[in-house]
Amino acid sequence: MLNLIRIFIKVVELGSFSKTAGVLNMAPSSVARNIDNLESEVGATLFKRSTRQLLLTEDGQQFCERATRLLADADDLLSSMHQINLEPEGLLKISAFESFGRQCISPLLPEFLARYPKVKIEIELDNQVIDLNGENVDLGIRIGRPSDSNLHARMLFTNHTILCASPEYLAKFDQPKTPMDLNEHNCLTLTNSRQRCCWYFKKNKQITKVAVQGNLSSKGGSPLLEAALHGGGMLLMSKWMTADYIKAGKLVACLPQWEASAYEGASAEVYAVYHGSKFQRPVLRAFIDFLVEKVGD
Repeated sequence: MLNLIRIFIKVVELGSFSKTAGVLNMAPSSVARNIDNLESEVGATLFKRSTRQLLLTEDGQQFCERATRLLADADDLLSSMHQINLEPEGLLKISAFESFGRQCISPLLPEFLARYPKVKIEIELDNQVIDLNGENVDLGIRIGRPSDSNLHARMLFTNHTILCASPEYLAKFDQPKTPMDLNEHNCLTLTNSRQRCCWYFKKNKQITKVAVQGNLSSKGGSPLLEAALHGGGMLLMSKWMTADYIKAGKLVACLPQWEASAYEGASAEVYAVYHGSKFQRPVLRAFIDFLVEKVGD
């Protein structure tokens, strides 16, 4: 049916069967027969025909609008399928928040580059949310689904957080038994625009909001993690940052029966975010698939 639609669109553009036949290298009778077949397929008359002119009917106008979009989508689909078979190559610009990029993405880059030798990567680690279009960045790693409808997003994993502290700190100040006990502790916090910093705890249907304070805050998690490892205070940080240290005994998980979060009602997923084009460059598609393979849930 797509071939019939292509002929129909060309007839609409040129306004006659004979002109269309000349462009498509067909006999005018063949063009007319194809239009007849299309009208039979859709069950509607698309043209008002006379010896002097060819006009679209009302059904023909509606069909033309949607058929044009359908044909464009079909062409994009064919192009994207062609792109799938191409070897990834070229420069890929990536932006990631500092701690995740340093700990989880950077160690994976040599394997990806060895897998695709025609690819080059430029990566920037920054805790500021950048404008992918304004900064000419191909892929951003963000916590939470983007609100920009012009961007596409693919979830990588759920960003579980853990409350923890070093054994040395807990030897001095004891483990908290309830979330409210954190009022008596030095809490290492991520910098935010609010004057007060709150942590949120959920157990079954019970939700507890605790205003925490401490002597150290940072835009990124790495300085807070280092401080916690050296006895600096209570830390609420992503599992991917803390799990290895807890396993090694350098940090101790606290209040494990509670689900902890630094944000109220915020998305707890990490997403790969990219431009909303109808098909992706092979290198971008390959890298997103690689990330899902390596760090996905």
